[in-house]
Amino acid sequence: MNKPTLDAVEINPPGSPRACIIWLHGLGADGHDFEPLIPQLGLVDALGVRVVLPHAPHRPVTINNGMLMPAWYDIRAADFSRGEDSEGIRESEQQLQALIRREVDNGIPPERIVLAGFSQGGAIVLHTGLRYPQPLAGILALSSYLPLADTLAVEAAAANSKVPIMMAHGTQDPVVPVMLALQSRDWLQQLGYRVNWHSYPMPHALCPEELVELRDWLQRRLGEGSD
Repeated sequence: MNKPTLDAVEINPPGSPRACIIWLHGLGADGHDFEPLIPQLGLVDALGVRVVLPHAPHRPVTINNGMLMPAWYDIRAADFSRGEDSEGIRESEQQLQALIRREVDNGIPPERIVLAGFSQGGAIVLHTGLRYPQPLAGILALSSYLPLADTLAVEAAAANSKVPIMMAHGTQDPVVPVMLALQSRDWLQQLGYRVNWHSYPMPHALCPEELVELRDWLQRRLGEGSD
């Protein structure tokens, strides 16, 4: 396989992969963060799904006193919508697009690729997936929000105007307020996107009920005969 732009944890099925999930972690984590979760989804062996868990590059994060850490973009204020790091977001968009192209070059059609992400990672998959010029299987954004929302209407790709989107969020999230996620959901729906929304009484995390919902959603997106 061609070398990806980003280093990544890669989980492969026994035979040739028939589909792919590219899953981005949150701020300060790395590609190993969701690695233990993947076997619980029942996708790799059963459906021939390859899972790519890239590591974000290290960069200084303003809200954390400029500390160098894995981050998809800088966060400059507690209000994420103020002073957004457009340059960092678009840099990560290009890196994620490169990973998608690598999977396509290696035989997985874009309509068999799901973009998934948690927190910052979810922001990047929403931003990138809705602008990607070929139709994708779905976008999964957990405990996250839509960055650079005011640019989407102009930059959105027609190819993904009907892409299935699942958003899930904790109602007690102290990191990414649930109201920000709800605003993102509403904005997407106003633009005509299909958003499958779930909320849970939890903080900035995943819970067992959420795991069941996202597993079912992913199986519908990547199973045989999926739409």
